[in-house]
Amino acid sequence: MLLYRGLRIAVKARDNYYALLAAGLSFTIVFQAFLNIGVVSASLPLTGIPLPFISYGGTSLVITMGAIGLLPTISFATT
Repeated sequence: MLLYRGLRIAVKARDNYYALLAAGLSFTIVFQAFLNIGVVSASLPLTGIPLPFISYGGTSLVITMGAIGLLPTISFATT
């Protein structure tokens, strides 16, 4: 759902910078989640990436929350 909404915001963005920013932030968060789930299920080798919004990650949590906060800002800037 996060990827869908992020890409929808990217498509409706007013210029290429905001479109690429929204798409990049969405893909980064979703990729981080898939990578963590793959490590936990033992189908990928161990990495140190925490699960977004769930795992204790300190700086990762702050950066992820900032990225999510930018998506509504980009969405409101397009209307």
